[in-house]
Amino acid sequence: MDTTPIANAGQIRLEQRSPFYWRVTFDLPPVNIFGPKNVVPFNEIITKIETDEQLKVVVFDSAVEGFFLTHWDFLAKPEDDPGLPPGSTGLQPFPDMLARLSRAPVVSIVSVRGRATGCGSELALASDMRFASREKALFSQWEVGAGLVPGGGPMARLPRLIGRGRALEVLLGADDIPGDLAERYGYVNRALPDSELDSFVEALATRIATFDKQAIAETKRLVNIASLPTDAEIVPEWDAFIASVGRPAHQARFKALMERGFHRAGDVENRLGHYVGLIGATSA
Repeated sequence: MDTTPIANAGQIRLEQRSPFYWRVTFDLPPVNIFGPKNVVPFNEIITKIETDEQLKVVVFDSAVEGFFLTHWDFLAKPEDDPGLPPGSTGLQPFPDMLARLSRAPVVSIVSVRGRATGCGSELALASDMRFASREKALFSQWEVGAGLVPGGGPMARLPRLIGRGRALEVLLGADDIPGDLAERYGYVNRALPDSELDSFVEALATRIATFDKQAIAETKRLVNIASLPTDAEIVPEWDAFIASVGRPAHQARFKALMERGFHRAGDVENRLGHYVGLIGATSA
């Protein structure tokens, strides 16, 4: 078994459980915030996933209690930005990596225990299958509640997955979606009792890893034709996200969230849906 930290040791771990089955674990304490400094290591992992000739299945999970993967790092310093150009899809780096993952000839599975907020939800949506802890998983596209437009592709992907009305409820309601409701909506494949999540995902990933790679890749390619958004549909989302960051409406809400404890371990990050609703009521 090979466990290899990619670029930033101890932050995003790539574990090669076999030549055919890998695990990618987010270990970005205290709350698994994703930002510019994580772009290069994550891009290296996506490149390995899409180009490895033997790999058949990859599972994404978390080592941080209570958090699968959360929102973008809004406090990142300019020097943290790696300055990467748009990727091979023509999209900006983060949505480019998600689009490439969706099309990679490898089965991608997320195992969600804790909060999948913003970036975490967008990674889940870009993956092929989503499994969640019934008791501990929370999904959130919180951005509208903070005066932002989501940027990682959820407007293109969610309606295809759960329908227009429910997608608008998730995106415009900006509230936390627990694992059992996510299952009923079709946001995830299944929500399992927390005690069963790991064994179920491990068994499924191990099973798929025994099958023929060409059959897996060709089947996924044909499903993609019927289900994936085009890159052109995703392009406007990142542009709208960047534009929304500078608007006064976001700046006021961001300030209110920061004053309450946003971006650090505590109640705001634990109950972000509650707090964006709270500041929305006072800022409307």
